Amino acid sequence: MKKLLLALFTILSVSVMAQNVYDFTVKDAKGNDFSLGAYKGKVCLIVNTATRCGFTPQYTELEALYEKLSGQGFEILDFPCNQFGQQAPGTMEEIQEFCQLNYNTKFPQFNKIEVNGPNESGLYTYLKSKAGFAGFDMNHKIGKILHDMLSKQNADYAKEPSIKWNFTKFLIDKEGNVIKRYEPTHSITEMENDIVALLK
Repeated sequence: MKKLLLALFTILSVSVMAQNVYDFTVKDAKGNDFSLGAYKGKVCLIVNTATRCGFTPQYTELEALYEKLSGQGFEILDFPCNQFGQQAPGTMEEIQEFCQLNYNTKFPQFNKIEVNGPNESGLYTYLKSKAGFAGFDMNHKIGKILHDMLSKQNADYAKEPSIKWNFTKFLIDKEGNVIKRYEPTHSITEMENDIVALLK
C-alpha cells in the first residue's frame, strides 16, 4: 500500500510541477528514456493507440495527416495502451511490425503505457489535468455504443477527465501547451484544421 501511495505521489508531483509537455521524459519503443523537449517548436498530436480496436483504421488517416504536415513542423506521438478491452496486446516489436505492415506508419511510436489508474504515465496525468473529456460524437457509429457501455459502468463517467477509449488525442502547440482534446469519435478533418492553424 505504501509503495502504491508513493507511486501516486510521485506521478502527481511531477505532473503538478510540469510547466508544459516538454518537461516530461517517456520511454521510446526500445525502452530508453526520451525527453519530449526534443519536440520544442513543433505542433504535436499525442494519441493512445491499439492494434485490435474498431478505431485502429484511424492509423490510415493519421499517417496521411503526418505525411501531409510533418514537413511543416508537425509530429504525431503514438503511445500504445492495452487498458481498453486489451486491444493492444503483444510486444512493442509486434505492435511496430503490425503498424508498419498494415498502415505504413512513419510517425514516432513510444513504449506501451497506461493512461488511467495508479500506474498511469505522468504525461497522461498532466494531459488530463489540462483537457477533460470532450464528449463523444453521437453521430459516429461507435459513439453511442461507447456512451451506453460507459454509462452502465458509471452514470457520471462524462464528468471525469479519464481517458475513455483508444485513439483519444491531445493537440499540443509549439510551446508545449495542451490546446485541445479529441475523443476517438472526433473527425480527423476538424483536427487537421486546428493543426494547420497552429502551424501558421
